[in-house]
Amino acid sequence: MSEAEDNDILELDSETEEGEVEMNLMTEMVYSEELPTYKSMPKGQAVPKVERAEFNGNPDSLFFNDGKRRIDFILAYEDESKNVSEKKRSLVRRRQRRREFFEGSLMNMGVELEAAQSVKDEKLIYVKVHMPFEVLCTYAEVLHIKLPIQANDLAPQSSAYNCFTRHFYPSEDVIVNEPDFFTAPFRKDQLNCFCVKDKEQFFTPAMRGRMAYYILSRAPYDVKGNMKKFGINKLLDGGVYKAAYPLHDSRFNVKSKEPDCPNERFLLYNEWAHPKSFYKMQPLDLIRKYYGEKIGIYFAWLGFYTVMLTLAAAVGLGCFIYGYATREMSTWGKEVCDPRIGGEIIMCPQCDKDCPYWRLNTTCESSKRLCIFDNYGTLVFAVFMSVWVTLFLEFWKRYQAKLEHEWDTVEFLQQEEQPRPEYEAKCVYERLNPVTQTTEKVPYTACGKCIRVSCGISTVLFWVLLIIASVVGVIVYRLAMFIVFSVKLRSDLKYTKELEPFKEYVTPQTATSITASIISFIIIMILNNVYERVAIWITDFELPRTKTEYENSLTLKMFLFQFVNYYSSCFYIAFFKGKVVGYPGQPVYWFGAFRNEECDPGGCLTELTTQLSIIMTGKAIWNNIQEVLLPWVKNLIFRHCTQVGSEKVIPRWEQDYQLQQIGKLGLFYEYLEMVIQFGFVTLFVASFPLAPLLALFNNLCEIRVDAWKITTQFRRVVPEKAQDIGAWQPILQGIAILAVATNAAIIAFTSDMIPRLVYYWAISVSSYSNGSNHTMEGFINSSLSVFNIKDFSNTSKPRHDISPDKITTCRYRDFRHPPGHPYEYEFNIHYWHVIAAKLAFMIVVEHIVYFTKFMLSYMIPDVPEALKEQIKRERYLTQVKLHESSIRQFKELLKPVADNLHNEFEDSELDLKL
Repeated sequence: MSEAEDNDILELDSETEEGEVEMNLMTEMVYSEELPTYKSMPKGQAVPKVERAEFNGNPDSLFFNDGKRRIDFILAYEDESKNVSEKKRSLVRRRQRRREFFEGSLMNMGVELEAAQSVKDEKLIYVKVHMPFEVLCTYAEVLHIKLPIQANDLAPQSSAYNCFTRHFYPSEDVIVNEPDFFTAPFRKDQLNCFCVKDKEQFFTPAMRGRMAYYILSRAPYDVKGNMKKFGINKLLDGGVYKAAYPLHDSRFNVKSKEPDCPNERFLLYNEWAHPKSFYKMQPLDLIRKYYGEKIGIYFAWLGFYTVMLTLAAAVGLGCFIYGYATREMSTWGKEVCDPRIGGEIIMCPQCDKDCPYWRLNTTCESSKRLCIFDNYGTLVFAVFMSVWVTLFLEFWKRYQAKLEHEWDTVEFLQQEEQPRPEYEAKCVYERLNPVTQTTEKVPYTACGKCIRVSCGISTVLFWVLLIIASVVGVIVYRLAMFIVFSVKLRSDLKYTKELEPFKEYVTPQTATSITASIISFIIIMILNNVYERVAIWITDFELPRTKTEYENSLTLKMFLFQFVNYYSSCFYIAFFKGKVVGYPGQPVYWFGAFRNEECDPGGCLTELTTQLSIIMTGKAIWNNIQEVLLPWVKNLIFRHCTQVGSEKVIPRWEQDYQLQQIGKLGLFYEYLEMVIQFGFVTLFVASFPLAPLLALFNNLCEIRVDAWKITTQFRRVVPEKAQDIGAWQPILQGIAILAVATNAAIIAFTSDMIPRLVYYWAISVSSYSNGSNHTMEGFINSSLSVFNIKDFSNTSKPRHDISPDKITTCRYRDFRHPPGHPYEYEFNIHYWHVIAAKLAFMIVVEHIVYFTKFMLSYMIPDVPEALKEQIKRERYLTQVKLHESSIRQFKELLKPVADNLHNEFEDSELDLKL
């Protein structure tokens, strides 16, 4: 680039309110004159002024004052020319100049504008944007928007599922079904091929809003030499405009009085977002028509996921009921609670010096709770969930293919998606396009792209390591506080009469687990808010080409972080806690100071269940506060601060301005919330069968809460196209594959199911025991090893001995040889039997389940055969229709030539005759 161009790119772009200058090297939007569809004011031409019009008093109007031109977009800005200080005068003039140039560029591109002063605030100005039919046709062709060419002549297909669910859909008298058409990408030169009954109704409001935003995001607002600065987003960030949004068609709770208004927002609120409609199926076609395919596909996925959860929730509830009903019949549970067995077993202290000896039957209640989740029903449920998640993903692919066809997004990514303005702004390098073999502009060289990607990967890895460091900090807290609770909690409960009933329920392990879970949840929320900004900055720096690529890149970064953030504590409890603890005479220490914590005699499964329930419940409550309460409070405060007399009528565009603007990431956090929940439902479901039921209740509320929020509390979203759920699909598939391994590992290594099975089938009738029949009696005694208290080291010997004259040994949870054995305190043959059984269980279960999953994936096609035929039929008819149209146009072009030739031939024949 030349020196002048460098100066343009590095030019100071914006100033703060205090007049401080900010250098914006990363996000400055500058593009070359060569890029298509960008038009600005010709050099030397006077900037046209936007006409002002007084509000006509119709609060429901969606048109200019003439009542004919429809409002496609609204721009709002504050007139700062009055009562401005000298310090801000230059900034105000600069904003005004850029705003006038931007609006002039829009009018030069054929867009029509009309300004109106606010009814509530005299400083606030609203600019109404209208796109004439010719402009709409031009940009419909640029964006490859599909429009109807003829009615669909294929009979609609029905299924048993549709016959059942149709009773829960809104009445067709309320929400009229849209007629079905065959569609084709719009071409301006073949307008007569398309079903154009009314030019004003040919393009839907969602299409018009999408095309208007496309123009606004590419209209220049400043020119320096042969370079331009452009885009409504930069003007919003710089304070030139306060807001930019398409209009809602009516109030959400009152019908519009306009005769031709469809009142789609009102219908969506009453038939979808209102709590009374919680049992109804979602009107997906109306959602897609009003908000666009991107929001439509999200609610379609969320609804499908919720329906599929009903089966998983029912089976999980049955598993829980089975465990609850049989908790008193567990032989090993009875042994723990029996005063003659568990009451006679003295357990070794679980920390150094300060922890006392304790009797096994003090964990009676926790053992009963463990029986609810650690039973054979859990094994069946874990295998069922591995199959369920495969069916969910495969059936979703089929349903998604059906929506892609109905919503005309089958070939969206290949045909329609345009580069992001931020990408085009940086196109200063040239390269040879490998497909077209022509020269094209790109924003970076191969080396530059490598550097950008490397910086992104390094930053993500740094934050992942930071999360792991925070998890280690929580572990150290657990180790330190366990000692405190072991000393203080038992004595407080023992000598406080009011707390005596809680003695059996509140153990040091339980108190440590609950407090650590709460602290872990707080750390998760704090790191989330910080990392969000980092992930956005990294993705902006990488500069993806399209909006889909940008969202997929951001999705992968955020999910990797969130995966470690949310699940790290669960993985620690499930697979690391209590696994490497040594034995009382030789414990294992963290950092040489903190003794590694042990599980309860019943295992760590109860603690994992506690962790999951706290994180799932806390996350749901926190998200609802963020998503519902905060926008509602902000809108309430805004309406209170801008109250005017009740006699004043507020126009539609000003009513929408009072609503909240949806975040830049849009639906990203909605997807993230559900995918994190999907991970909890599948990855650790072997420890918490009620997770699908909790997720079902949450999702039933989530659908209506999201619908209520987007319909009543936010401005209308700019409609966007989307073919599928994007990068979330492979993430869900990855979670499904990982869930098989994690659940098999939880059953094998976290629960006591395998040791119990080994004892029942091998130990209880072997030569090592006196029994001749398979039984679970004696399992507790078999699972606890013996330790001689004389073998305590000086650092770990307890200070508070209980009856030191009578106690010579204590028990601990492990399979080791007793004192006095030639291999004392080393692992015995029982330990190796159990390890072999655990590994065998993992291998067999994983292979069986994976084979079942892959067979189901192979047997269930992603696209139904009937749908394939329908797609082929539509493509065929589209080609025939367009071909016939081309032939007619060609004939019309040749007709004058043929007539001239015919006339000349007749004249020549006449001359010959003469």
